[in-house]
Parts: sequence; structure tokens; C-alpha cells
Amino acid sequence: MMKKTLANTQEFLLKNGFYIVIALLVTYYSLAAPHFLTFRNFNGLFHAAAPLLVIAGGMALVVLTGKLDISLGSIAYLSCCMGVMMYQWYNASPIVCFFVIIATGAICGAINGFIVVVLRVNPLITTLGTLMAFRGVGLVISQSYEVGLPDQIRELGNAYFGPVFLDVVIGIVVLLALFLVQSRTVFGRHIMALGNNVENSARLGIQVNKITFFTFVSAGLIASLGGILSLVQNGRFTFFLGQGYEFTAVAAVVLGGISLFGGEGKIFPGVLVGVFTLELIRNGLNHVGANPYLYGFVNGGIIFLAMSIDALKTRSRGRIRVIEDEAELGKKIPERNKT
Repeated sequence: MMKKTLANTQEFLLKNGFYIVIALLVTYYSLAAPHFLTFRNFNGLFHAAAPLLVIAGGMALVVLTGKLDISLGSIAYLSCCMGVMMYQWYNASPIVCFFVIIATGAICGAINGFIVVVLRVNPLITTLGTLMAFRGVGLVISQSYEVGLPDQIRELGNAYFGPVFLDVVIGIVVLLALFLVQSRTVFGRHIMALGNNVENSARLGIQVNKITFFTFVSAGLIASLGGILSLVQNGRFTFFLGQGYEFTAVAAVVLGGISLFGGEGKIFPGVLVGVFTLELIRNGLNHVGANPYLYGFVNGGIIFLAMSIDALKTRSRGRIRVIEDEAELGKKIPERNKT
């Protein structure tokens, strides 16, 4: 009984620990910075986090299958590069540029999916290579030039939908749509099945290769949408667009309760909680006047902590199952002795 109670307590802390941390951080930052706990600040916080919100949603799809795609930031960059170059070279309309960006993201995702599924290369190795390759292609095409956007497009970067920024609404709508795909569609159920056990999924008739391929395609397409939000926010195309998003997205996904081992977690509100936690820490450090060079160190520490907690949660679930099995076995033995 004592072992089971301790295991359940540990499971509760691992599951809800970040909610406790968020509450403590909000309390501390509110006391240290008088302008922190305001609607204006939190509205700006989510506004800054909107591109990551979308990209992390795409990352979550891949992670739920038990795989990783660390090229999403570079996909966002290359996709936006193609759209912006279409505008600069051929004076294409914003609508045409939008579809070029989305199509490029899907093609990049298809390249990742092809290498993983057909060539059978490890997803981490694959996307590590394409992370560098996609950004390299974008740098060659753009020659690292910065390109300004038209005024009517730049204005969308700070547009409001009611009291909140428009891109925040777009980010949440994307997450809700992905959650519906995860929970209400056959495709989503197959993704969860792959994350739990690939061999069993294949035995049940699930087309493992097809689902894996289209998961990478979807993630690439969604990453390009996140790149559009980042592009419009900045008001200009720069060579650092999307840089670092891939690793921050992994941290946000894990912080949101989605296991890196796949098959567990919810895109909504999980990804929203993860992104909010990361942005809350950055925003709070800014309000208390912390050294800006500290941000990278803190983000690295958060990523390490998130990975460690995910591993602990997996081990804890295994221990709880063992304890429950032992308890069940202990009940059955006396019954057998009585007979």
C-alpha cells in the first residue's frame, strides 16, 4: 500500500508539476514586476509566442508517432524564402505567395517523409541533415538579403481580433484543428497507435509507412504557416527567421505532456501550456531586468529538464504497472490458498 501511494504521489507531481511551477513563476514575477500581471502584457506574450504555437503543433504530430522532426524551423525559413522571392522577382500577389509558401512546406515535409519511410533513415539523423540543407538552400536563393513586406501585409502583423492579436487566434485555431484531427479522425487514431506500438499497428492493418509519411508532410505544411506568422510579425524577411524554433518546439511539446516516446498526450491544451510556460519565463526574465544572455542558458536548462521529466514519467508509469500487478497477484494468492 505504501509503495502504491508513493508511486501515485510521484505520478501526480510529474503530471502536474509544471502547473505548480507556472503558478509559482506568475506569483514571483507579479511581485517583482508591477506591470507583469496585466492583460496587455499577457496579450503581448501570446502574440510573441504565436509562430511557435503553430510550429509546435506540427512538431506534436510527429512526436505522437514516436519520432522527431528537428528541421521545422528551417522548413519555415525556406518556405517563406520561396514566397518572398516570388514577390520580389515576379511581383506575385500575396495570395500566390501564400500558396507557394504552404506548398514549399509540404514538399519539404514530403522529402523528410520519403527519406524516413522509403530510404529507412533514422528520423533524427534525417531531419538533422535537412535542418542544415533546407536553410542552406534558402540562404543560397536569398543571398542572405533582407526583404521588406508591403505595408498592407505588415499591418496584419499587429492586427487585432476583438481584444486579442489576430495571430494568437490563428495559433489557437490551428491547435484546436490539430486536436480534433488527433482525437476525432481515423488518421489521428492511427498516429496514436503508431506511437504506442508500431508492430502491433502493422498487425492491425494500419498502413504504418503511409501514416508516417503524411505526418511529416503535415508537419512541414504547418511549419510553413508558423513561418508566415513570424514573417508578418517582423514585417520583413531575414536570414534568422525560424532559427531555433525546432528545439524550442520540442521543449514546448514535452512540457505540454506529450511523451517523446509517442502515443501519449493531447495537442490541446498540451502544446498551449508548453509554449505559454516557455514564453512566460522569457517574458518574466525581461520584466525583472535579467541579463539577456541568460535567456539561452535558461532555455537550454528547460529543454534538458523537460526531457528528464519525460523519461521519469515513462519509468514511473512502468513502476506503477508493476506495483499494480504485484497487488493484484497478492490478492489472488490468498484466494488460491483458501481453495
